[in-house]
Amino acid sequence: MKNITVIGSGTMGSGIAHCFAQYGLKVSLVDLTQEALDNARHKIANNLDRQVKKELLTIADKNATLDRISFLTELQKAVAKADLIVEAASENSAVKKKIFEQLDQWAPEHCILASNTSSISITSLASYTKRPENVIGMHFMNPVPVMRLVEVIKGHITSSSTLAKIEALTKQIEKVPLIAADYPGFVANRILLPMINEAIETLFQGVADVASIDEIMKLGMAHPMGPLRLADFIGLDVCLSILEVLHQGFGKDKYAPCPLLKNMVAAGKLGLKSKSGFYDYRDDPRNPRPMTF
Repeated sequence: MKNITVIGSGTMGSGIAHCFAQYGLKVSLVDLTQEALDNARHKIANNLDRQVKKELLTIADKNATLDRISFLTELQKAVAKADLIVEAASENSAVKKKIFEQLDQWAPEHCILASNTSSISITSLASYTKRPENVIGMHFMNPVPVMRLVEVIKGHITSSSTLAKIEALTKQIEKVPLIAADYPGFVANRILLPMINEAIETLFQGVADVASIDEIMKLGMAHPMGPLRLADFIGLDVCLSILEVLHQGFGKDKYAPCPLLKNMVAAGKLGLKSKSGFYDYRDDPRNPRPMTF
């Protein structure tokens, strides 16, 4: 695989493009507006600067990485010669359905169609194409340049050849591919999101405040980040979306989103990206102030 297209230039998409380009692959990063692409280029450059500062890369490596990324607003042009397309658009089934239908029309016949979805069924995405054997999940972890895991999701009809190619590519960019079956939440979020939801429920019931809940999990369970701070980092809207997929997919009350989470998302309190969630990020995003509930 020499030509890779990444759809969506947000936090995940820009991080995925960064990693592929850093390891010598040509990447087309696609989004709807030039402004979004300019922001992505700035974000990638800043992350590369951090790697240079830590002496993980040279300035020449940084410049070469950026040179391998093309920033495009025309999806059809971006996928015309792709060997692999990684969809990293919003966690919305309708949006992804439209994208996969377009990719099936415009991408070369040999091209593998992957999704970075954190919870939506790969088999359902594959059903929107005439090449379900070429559809697979590549669930990168955030922040992408730092985290080594790629959760690889094999759809019901994903071929062994497609799986082998994605495993090899993941190792090529020095990440670890671990295989999961195509069930709601896969492995990572099936385990993580109920824990986050329980932390929110604990806050909702007044058992402890934000800071105490997070510190108990950090000091008592050796978690690098407390569950409420992690929820802010992921995005409370994304957390809610994943929990709704789990709840609908399994039909069990243990996956039902906490009412506090629903209210916060409805109020636009989405965490770090809105500068307000379980913490207030307006004054100092690196050292936010716990909110009172």
